[in-house]
Amino acid sequence: MKTNYEIRYAAHPEDAKHYDTARLRRDFLIEKVFTADEVNMVYSMYDRMVVGGAMPVGEVLKLEAIDPLKAPFFLTRRELGIFNVGGKGIVKAGDCVYELGYKEALYLGAGDREVTFESLDAAAPAKFYFNSTTAHCTYPDKKVTKAEAAVAHMGSLEGSNERNINKMLVNQVLPTCQLQMGMTELATGSVWNTMPAHVHSRRMEAYFYFEVPEEHAVCHLMGEVDETRHIWMKGDQAVLSPEWSIHSAAATHNYTFIWGMGGENLDYGDQDFSKITDLK
Repeated sequence: MKTNYEIRYAAHPEDAKHYDTARLRRDFLIEKVFTADEVNMVYSMYDRMVVGGAMPVGEVLKLEAIDPLKAPFFLTRRELGIFNVGGKGIVKAGDCVYELGYKEALYLGAGDREVTFESLDAAAPAKFYFNSTTAHCTYPDKKVTKAEAAVAHMGSLEGSNERNINKMLVNQVLPTCQLQMGMTELATGSVWNTMPAHVHSRRMEAYFYFEVPEEHAVCHLMGEVDETRHIWMKGDQAVLSPEWSIHSAAATHNYTFIWGMGGENLDYGDQDFSKITDLK
């Protein structure tokens, strides 16, 4: 197996407004989340979140404590949220074994133990997408299915934004230190998410887009309300959203995305909304 990681530094909004397309993509887009028999990670300076993916095919993959963590185990001072967006797979955390099917999630609390990923069928490998934030204490591990999620149905087909927000690894479902994760599924015929746009300066966020057909793409919106920018994305790619940035998207097809947040406020409704007509 192989572990790849990079560090992404935080940007001031006054600087980011001058970035060209290449710089925006380099600093915020995570193009390669999954590679067969590899673990890919980005260590972000936005609330120290780690965004990554593990795709075990012919090997069992270990979640290694990358050098920036300066810790004996990845989970020594961290909590971890995992979503499986591929075939059935297994996550082992210490002596505990969890089987995850498609769109099932797992929360792992802090503690010195080894974490591994494996697929049940190499022909249909699991794809484990994960977010990790620092943790001040240890909360119990818990597998969460869509049936256990707190679901919010929002939007309308007329507004091209009918969607189900499945809040899965959130404080309404289980205790966490700061990590909050969920999965939003857009209805057929809907393409807009997170409208009206908002920011939450108490938390950063990462978006992972999937179920995007190969011939389609997602236009992710970011930047300040009066200085918006966009990043075109493909399926199975992720993007970092700073605390000062809006985060919204429209695509050429309906899609699903996983959102993950880290910061000081666990209240999902802690959002500062902006009128759609105020965007520039």
